[in-house]
Amino acid sequence: MTLNDFLEFVKTGKPLDTPEIHQLMDDMSNEARRITFRLNTAYHTPAEVRSLLSELFGYTVPDTLRVFPPFYTDFGKNIHVGEDVFINACCHFQDHGGVTLGDGCQIGHNVVFATLNHGLAPEERVSTIPAPIVLDKNVWVGSNATILQGVTIGDNSVIGAGAVVTKDVPANTVVGGVPAKFIKSIL
Repeated sequence: MTLNDFLEFVKTGKPLDTPEIHQLMDDMSNEARRITFRLNTAYHTPAEVRSLLSELFGYTVPDTLRVFPPFYTDFGKNIHVGEDVFINACCHFQDHGGVTLGDGCQIGHNVVFATLNHGLAPEERVSTIPAPIVLDKNVWVGSNATILQGVTIGDNSVIGAGAVVTKDVPANTVVGGVPAKFIKSIL
């Protein structure tokens, strides 16, 4: 299985449960760890950080992307960032299912993006099920928040620090808590 085959397969939302898929996931995890270890173990200029992230993501990231390492991912090739995105230190991207950060997004310390889930029944837990996470434009995610698989967050919304987002958030909305709930509208 090629990387492109895998990226197309995850769009179907079907379980990642074949030996071929697991081998590709292991290979990609090893590559991601090699790059993130380089990124996270020494000081790098902002341009060097973007160069390493371009290698990790598999495309040239925007010159306006700012990331404060350390940065963690166990895949790396399904992260898409827009212009003027900021990612603070110690964020974790489990991006097999896809993570998209729209223009102007700001991600706080220790934010987790988790695009994989397991079945609830014990016999279904050996495989994972992917679903993308999409942040539209100008989303601000507070420190220590967790965004779960399949969630879309609308333009200009704010996710409170420590929130666990389990369902879609409409545009121009503030949510917080565990699980995240509506707090107020913006504008």
